[in-house]
Amino acid sequence: MSGDIITHEITATTEQRRAVGATGRGTSLAPSRAARELGLKRSEFDLAVHLGRVRTVPDEGGGGRRVARDEIERIRAGEGFPEALRDSVRAVGTTAGAALMEVSGARFTRLARLGLLVPVHFYLNRYRAVVWLYLAEELRQFAADEKNAALLRGRTPEGLRDQLTEGLDLRSRNWRGRHLGFLLRKADDPWARAAAVASLLDPVEVSEIVVDPYERSCLNRFRPVRPAHTAPGSPASQRAEEIMTATDADEVDWLRTDLAEALETARRHRPAPRPAPRDHERRPVPAAPDAPGHRASEQPGGFRGMLGRLWRGDS
Repeated sequence: MSGDIITHEITATTEQRRAVGATGRGTSLAPSRAARELGLKRSEFDLAVHLGRVRTVPDEGGGGRRVARDEIERIRAGEGFPEALRDSVRAVGTTAGAALMEVSGARFTRLARLGLLVPVHFYLNRYRAVVWLYLAEELRQFAADEKNAALLRGRTPEGLRDQLTEGLDLRSRNWRGRHLGFLLRKADDPWARAAAVASLLDPVEVSEIVVDPYERSCLNRFRPVRPAHTAPGSPASQRAEEIMTATDADEVDWLRTDLAEALETARRHRPAPRPAPRDHERRPVPAAPDAPGHRASEQPGGFRGMLGRLWRGDS
């Protein structure tokens, strides 16, 4: 009798879990379906998610992010839908952006290089040239602000002209900063947040901060997928990698500091998984006598840091 009761309880619990799972997926949509319901192209939908225009939820089945049906209905009930939504994620290049702001293409490029216009996306054309895209909504706001009238119509101030002459170009750096914000917005785990910061650093820089190989492995597991621009290993792909990796000394220092802080938070939240020690590894091992160079090689950042510096020096 008791066996029948236990079996019944287990079966009922299993059915309840299945029902909850089915309901969860039944009340949410995959990104491609959500994009169609909102009248967006997939690229526009992805940008809407990055910008927080469309909120997503984790897929309990481990299949990535999804959009709740309630969120779809909320957006569709918004004023001016669907034109207002499409306009809020409209991205334009230099030519269209300059026309929108009623300035020349050269002036538009100068404003972008100075960091006054921040790219939201980029791609490489057939000639491997970088094409930057900007939010039309932000360009209109910039042009409508009276404080920017002199930059749009007058002569570029001398100090700014000097910076441009010296080669200043903040487009890549500003894109990275914006992209990091996108990544952090959707990171729902401290390790994922640390991995988002690490994704903008050169692997050598990461290895100097994250000395533990198991922690590096954990970061790699959470590492966000970089946007695919071309075939891996191609010259265009290498160019895209350069854009997505911080190189300015102050930016690198800032990211290293952020990574170290994010790593401490992740450790407190949950240590990186490690393999269970074997029986012979549980027995205490007598300490080896100190030898010249012995301690330096075991200290975090010692031998590995030296290798990192040699690697960077040879590159």
